[in-house]
Amino acid sequence: MNMRQVFAIAILAATAAAVLFLGSEAQEVKQDHHTERISGSAGNVLEDDPVGRLKVYVYDLPARYNTALLEKDPRCLTHMFAAEVFVHRSLLSSAVRTLDPEEADWFFVPVYTTCDLTSSGHPMPFDSPRMMRGAIRLVAERWPHWNRSEGADHFFVTPHDFGACFHFKEEKAVARGILPLLRRATLVQTFGQRRHACLKGGSITVPPYAPPARMEARRLPPGTPRSVFAYFRGLFYDAGNDPEGGRYARGARASVWENFRSSPVFDISAERPATYYEDMQRAVFCLCPLGWAPWSPRLVEAVVFGCIPVVIADGIVLPFADAIPWADVGVFVAEEDVPRLDTILTSIPPEVVLRKQRLLASPAVKRAVLFPQPAQPGDAFHQILNGLARKLPHGDGVFLRPGQTVLNWTAGPPGDLKPW
Repeated sequence: MNMRQVFAIAILAATAAAVLFLGSEAQEVKQDHHTERISGSAGNVLEDDPVGRLKVYVYDLPARYNTALLEKDPRCLTHMFAAEVFVHRSLLSSAVRTLDPEEADWFFVPVYTTCDLTSSGHPMPFDSPRMMRGAIRLVAERWPHWNRSEGADHFFVTPHDFGACFHFKEEKAVARGILPLLRRATLVQTFGQRRHACLKGGSITVPPYAPPARMEARRLPPGTPRSVFAYFRGLFYDAGNDPEGGRYARGARASVWENFRSSPVFDISAERPATYYEDMQRAVFCLCPLGWAPWSPRLVEAVVFGCIPVVIADGIVLPFADAIPWADVGVFVAEEDVPRLDTILTSIPPEVVLRKQRLLASPAVKRAVLFPQPAQPGDAFHQILNGLARKLPHGDGVFLRPGQTVLNWTAGPPGDLKPW
């Protein structure tokens, strides 16, 4: 055993012992009337209460655009793109909802674009552009509000891997581009990578959906020792979509496997065991490398289970940066530095590890990455509302002058133009 491995195990021992008193130290959290705030947070969104600062009108669309799709395939409620469903449900019962469109600050168009699933449960977004075009046409014909701003005071949830580009393969998504009809709208989307053609300026980046109740049911007792140094379960190669290798995860996952599959301090495998949630709670670091997109539910799971997320995704745009002190709770490793991952992690001082764990133990941080039902103050839905409130008031350029409309219903690939 070399000195690097000895040092890693020493950190493990210190961390495992510290876990026994982490519960009391984790109470160093300030509380106010609405929610909790961690000292040192990057902003004040956790303290904000959006109620009273904005009103949202929810369009009542025909069921074929949302609830009928869900009834046809309830798996939409559990996959990582389910934020579109839970944002809709939460808005319907939220105090920010208004039934009078004339007093609304924002208009929400509930279209479930990820509910067309394959037999294996993966969304196939081929119909998504047609669905979205059909919904917008309907909204523009039945209500006056879209036409007065060309959608600039409207928002949509577009949780595909590549947002409103509506394709699961990056090169085709980029070639397609964001649906032209959405060019002025605000998008709530899970995809996040800087300077990417599918990340619209002004978007509100949110975490992928991970089931809160299922994770809570698998929580281990406080003080459970963290006896695993670095943990990962997932694909290292995607032979089906990347037969020549090298494109999937830009080679980062393959590098993790090739460099650390035999390491005594890395517990990595392509097999996901039934004890996956429990295993994360026994680990100090949880690797969160990019896949085809920069993010995955692992980031949410790591935060919920107090496992320090090791983010390997160059240029990633993280959700709710004003609410979650990502730099303080996580570790960020450049994709090209993956071969040095063991050195990087074992070089982190034990006191830094403990501080990150204390921050992760905060209920406020955990809540900010989840979509519980019903919604709770400080949760991901709450953060979305705060994002919308912070974009108010709308500027002078939002509303069009009389006769100034440039809606182009024929823009986009030919396949998108078929009626929905």
